[in-house]
Amino acid sequence: MPSATGKKKKRVNVRTPEVMERVQAEVADHYQSSIVEKVRERGGVLTIGNTTIRLAKQFGFCYGVERAIDLAYASRRVFPKNRIFLIGEIIHNPEVNRQLEKMEIVSLPWQAMNEQYDDLGEDDVVIVPAFGAPVSFMDKVESQGCMTVDTTCGDVMKVWKRVRGFAKESITSIIHGKADHEETRATASRAAGEDGKGSYLIVLTLEDIDYVCDYIANGGDKNEFLTKFAGATSEGFDPDIHLTQIGVANQTTMLKSETEEIQRRVRVAIEKRDGNAENFSVFDTICGATQERQDALFEMLKSSMDALLVVGGYNSSNTTHLVEIGEKELPTFFIRSADCLQSLEEIVHFDIHQKEEVSGGTDVFGKEGEIVVGITAGASCPSNLIEDTIIKVFGLRGVDVDQIRAA
Repeated sequence: MPSATGKKKKRVNVRTPEVMERVQAEVADHYQSSIVEKVRERGGVLTIGNTTIRLAKQFGFCYGVERAIDLAYASRRVFPKNRIFLIGEIIHNPEVNRQLEKMEIVSLPWQAMNEQYDDLGEDDVVIVPAFGAPVSFMDKVESQGCMTVDTTCGDVMKVWKRVRGFAKESITSIIHGKADHEETRATASRAAGEDGKGSYLIVLTLEDIDYVCDYIANGGDKNEFLTKFAGATSEGFDPDIHLTQIGVANQTTMLKSETEEIQRRVRVAIEKRDGNAENFSVFDTICGATQERQDALFEMLKSSMDALLVVGGYNSSNTTHLVEIGEKELPTFFIRSADCLQSLEEIVHFDIHQKEEVSGGTDVFGKEGEIVVGITAGASCPSNLIEDTIIKVFGLRGVDVDQIRAA
């Protein structure tokens, strides 16, 4: 049911002081942890008996995630009786998304629009997630006359500004990211430009970019190229035309070292082809919070540990990259919650290579003598889940909650 007046409603501001005071108290009650804060005050290390927990210096909610959650909670406060919808998930964390479901905030599909979008009206509120949403989704919501609450992260919008600039200058955006990720799809829609004629190519791995770079420098089979990157290019993409001028951007949660290597390889390929780098443009679009969490983990890995637990949603890109960093150094387990620590010998965890949850044996927690367990989490993981993990690790080692609080 489209707007009866035919007018498009503007985005609404729900961040009034009286609303935010209540919202922030509610969010703190749901997601903060006194135990985590006390461990942080002790330098991120807690030892009880023969068990030590070591926390990374930076982990958990970033400013952009906190802001998105605050705005979602505020939307329900400001519009207590309206239907409220959310494009996909507010962030990649099941615990947070469950809380929003309890508040009757209904998740709309984000891969493709369906009849639910046609049913939206001017009394409905639609929340745009922290990842943003493709231009086509925003246009649809606006055309239905809905009120929108936009929680898109500022770092993501900086990337959009740059790829829009590339499109205006007829520069192809090579986007380092996952083609099926909400943020990358939103960024790609901006890379198409205001007239839809801009071009982009999404690459995920160094193997992908090596293929692209070989094509840039030496040419190749166009049909093979388009088959390889099906679903990861702009409409009408032609590698013989659109790989002439290139600008590299990225999904903000990617591994910084990998993005930088992609940038380097593209530059080398263009220099090989053209004799200079005039047709190459680059800028740093890694989210600051993502980089802080990666750097903090690298620093923590300098200390001796028996195992690393990475806590977060399995579809969280920035959390997955923490797992990639950790597993190169020591036994690393990607868990969604403390419930995954089922016993001294068994941990249910997500295998990022098999892309499925598996049950694996370990002798870490049952080990006699002293053990050190590291814990970190991506930008979408709340502190209460870290607290649960701390309690569970100590519990498996015979230390109860009262002893933890007393320590």
